Amino acid sequence: MVYLKAIIFLACLVPVGQLAYGAYIGDLGVNPIETLTHSTGSWALFILLASLSVTPLWRLTGWNNLIKLRRMLGLFAFFYAVLHFSVYLVLDHFFDWQAIGKDIVKRPYVTAGFTALMLMLPLALTSTAAMIRRLGKRWQQLHRLVYVAAILGVIHFYWLVKSDITRPAQYGIVLAVLLAFRLAMNYLPAFASKRSRGSGRRNRAASVETSDTV
Repeated sequence: MVYLKAIIFLACLVPVGQLAYGAYIGDLGVNPIETLTHSTGSWALFILLASLSVTPLWRLTGWNNLIKLRRMLGLFAFFYAVLHFSVYLVLDHFFDWQAIGKDIVKRPYVTAGFTALMLMLPLALTSTAAMIRRLGKRWQQLHRLVYVAAILGVIHFYWLVKSDITRPAQYGIVLAVLLAFRLAMNYLPAFASKRSRGSGRRNRAASVETSDTV
């Protein structure tokens, strides 16, 4: 599991490494700012959906070690979301807070994206083992906001593109499947029964996750 975690950690760094190298050699296309903006935003959403897929895979396979990947993926999603906003803040608007404020209020796609980032902020801040222990059940309740952030992320991407909606539609389908799975686990009798029988195993896995300090 240590090797798998290291591989995924390095894989999550590849996109930012490619962008940095592309910027260094001047190979980011005719509109470098747009390239940086779209790439960081797309990777933030992709990795966020990957983090949301960990729990369904864990429950389907029973492989408790999968849970060790969830927090790391969530933090990488936040990392790319911050990079996405930083490009918008620094390169696109040059710290023009008044213009940024107007954008957030008047442009729906900016409103959705900024709200998603703000929802991810407390999740990142409370991702440490100490905060998980301190918040207890409230931690789980707080971290359900990740689904709201993912929905807003998909909406942000959909409203941002002007013609080809293929990729945001693909992300939306994946998110819909993940949300449907969660609802099924919570409310369908067959899933609920399976969930009850496996509660001891999941509690042990949760304790492993809490002790994992990525």
